[in-house]
Amino acid sequence: MSPSALELCPSVKNIILLDSDGKRIAVKYFSDDWPTNSEKETFEKLVFTKTQKTNARTEAEVAIFENNIVVYKFVQDLHFFVTGSDEENELILSSVLQAFFDSVGILLRGNVDKKAALENLDVILLCIDEIIDGGIILETDPNVIAGKAASNSIDSGAPLSEQTLGQALASAREHLARSFLK
Repeated sequence: MSPSALELCPSVKNIILLDSDGKRIAVKYFSDDWPTNSEKETFEKLVFTKTQKTNARTEAEVAIFENNIVVYKFVQDLHFFVTGSDEENELILSSVLQAFFDSVGILLRGNVDKKAALENLDVILLCIDEIIDGGIILETDPNVIAGKAASNSIDSGAPLSEQTLGQALASAREHLARSFLK
């Protein structure tokens, strides 16, 4: 039996963004390897603890944990991780990490730190969605990713139920301003 085309595609098991204390900022899992939240948190703690003493600030580093390849990079008080199976190509995982890292840098206008990340969590999560869908890599160009994430985050035409509180308030202000101008 030959593998399906989907099985041959490079895939990612998770993308993790932690602060300098190992606390979650943004995570997304695309694999059933960690079915419960506590198993996910245990994996994140393991990855954080094992990589904490490395100096992955200039270039991405690669490590193997529990039969998974993890590529990671740090900036200021943020730790970026991308995980794939031990059969995955490290260069592909590294390009996903770099795309995530660079697009977050673009979206945060170079101010890549915990405070800015938490204030812009919605666009960071959109950024992850633009890079990967169901574990399949969609895009690795940081300018395209940042552009799509930014345009999706300010879509005032979206139904209120799909907008963040900030977007809904901005949309309401815009409608109010238009009504005064009529």
